[in-house]
Amino acid sequence: MLKCDIDLLIIGAGPAGLTAAQYGARANLKVLVIEQLAPGGQALLIDVLENYPGNVERKDAKGGVIAGARTGFEFAQDLHSQAEAFGASFLGEKIDALKKEGNLFTAVLSSGETRTARAVILATGATHRALDVPGEQQFAGRGVSYCATCDGAFFKGKKILVVGGGDAACDEAQYLSRLSPQVILIHRRDRFRAQKAVAERVMQNPNIEVRFNTVIKEIKGEKKVSSVVLEHNGKVHEESADAVFIFVGTVPQSSLAHDIKAELDEDNYIITNQKMVTSIPGLFAAGDVRSGTFRQVVVAAGEGAVAAHNAAEYIEQMSNEE
Repeated sequence: MLKCDIDLLIIGAGPAGLTAAQYGARANLKVLVIEQLAPGGQALLIDVLENYPGNVERKDAKGGVIAGARTGFEFAQDLHSQAEAFGASFLGEKIDALKKEGNLFTAVLSSGETRTARAVILATGATHRALDVPGEQQFAGRGVSYCATCDGAFFKGKKILVVGGGDAACDEAQYLSRLSPQVILIHRRDRFRAQKAVAERVMQNPNIEVRFNTVIKEIKGEKKVSSVVLEHNGKVHEESADAVFIFVGTVPQSSLAHDIKAELDEDNYIITNQKMVTSIPGLFAAGDVRSGTFRQVVVAAGEGAVAAHNAAEYIEQMSNEE
């Protein structure tokens, strides 16, 4: 018979996983969070977390700013510290497999060690989708990037191409426009998918040139990016560029759910009900890896709290039945 190491195992330490860790620990559960990278997930890449409730600049009586909106990095650090303060444990490790035997889950780590839990929350998030055009992989890290706050400073005053039409593309173009007056945002459709307020800021920014109905066909250069081949309304041309920042959606990190035979949608996001319960009893999912979610930090945090609350109820029910 398997020995249970912990009550609740949380896989992934983005906003969903970190919030779940806090709520799980506050419910007096023995919580372990496993994350192969740094705690924070994609929140670490956010320049200014301006749309998180309450995260705004405050002013003193004379109108001076005494505190500004936090960066994604600062926000992630706070979530991590808060979860630890409530008693959650963290382990930096990769999980190669997730199994279920009876009522217990076993996570097989890349080191060969295992961890056994009564319930699991998958908060593994999603990664950036690639364009899959010639030159993209070749120049990754040499002019091709998926993170403006990470690499934007290398291209101050340079000609920057941004690809995408959602919130991420518009937000990152805004950030890059503070570093360079030569930002070109291209989108394959005739309008943005981004929220109206976000899109309007981009359209009104004098440092951003917006080109709709435009796709990138190839990225060229020698040691680094020097030009791009674009197609606009069927016409192809090549023009100079120093950098290409790509924000065209995400790919869910749902392989563990697939391995354990949890139900996925057609795009491989994990299907849950409103309690974040998957098709596998005791397995929950929250955040960007979940099907149908509105992919925002505030939503991920809320889903993490819901998942932890219902995981605690599940664990209590299982304990009463033993």
